[in-house]
Amino acid sequence: MKPVRSLARVMLSGIFVVSGARNFHNPGRLVPAAKPVTDRVAPFIQQVAPSLPTDAETLIRVNAATHLVGGLMLATGRFARPAALLLAGTLIPTTATGHPFWSNDDPAQRAQNQAHFLKNLGLFGGLLLAAADSGGKPGLRWRAGHRIDHSRRSVRRAVSTARREARIAVRSAAAARRLPG
Repeated sequence: MKPVRSLARVMLSGIFVVSGARNFHNPGRLVPAAKPVTDRVAPFIQQVAPSLPTDAETLIRVNAATHLVGGLMLATGRFARPAALLLAGTLIPTTATGHPFWSNDDPAQRAQNQAHFLKNLGLFGGLLLAAADSGGKPGLRWRAGHRIDHSRRSVRRAVSTARREARIAVRSAAAARRLPG
């Protein structure tokens, strides 16, 4: 199953690597679409970290770099689960700003944006699956539950052994009292 997982991760990451590289080198074409969102996010960024830049072009480059690096991490399988979560998180504002089909009056433009919106929704679902994939290894929840069950069985065996040994000791003591001596 490992080759299927590896291939699926590479296929899923491809769009993030390619679009991340393209948008990093040419962020200007996205500024008009991203400006409304970056203008809303800028006050929050200034409040949290005043030294960070808040202009639309820089934020587009940061998002593009995140897509590029996260896509490469996902493709190579290095920190694939956190990378998938990171990409899923960045996909939300990217989808909302890039494909607002609900605000299009032109039916053709609306249909195109809706198709891209749904494509990104599918990517989001794939990223969530990639984030949840443990590579065929038992997850933390299963391992913890298994360890607890194992511990309970060990305790039951210890209690059962202690009772059995106590009964043997009582019988031995009773037998020793009956011996003439």
